[in-house]
Amino acid sequence: MKNNNTKRVGLGFFDALTIVFIVLKLCGVITWSWVWVLAPLWGQIAIILLIVIIGVSIVLIRDGRRNGMFF
Repeated sequence: MKNNNTKRVGLGFFDALTIVFIVLKLCGVITWSWVWVLAPLWGQIAIILLIVIIGVSIVLIRDGRRNGMFF
């Protein structure tokens, strides 16, 4: 029996992008607000929340149609 317990080690794309933006901001290369420098971090959260909201909406609409509540 195979043991497939693998762990992902390292930075993801958005993590690396955040580090690059922070370094550029601290070196004075970019003059963006810190909100935009850290946008890749909260951007990940926003994407996940959007996917969850869409998923829940689809489930609710499907259940509502089955029960004759919508449309």
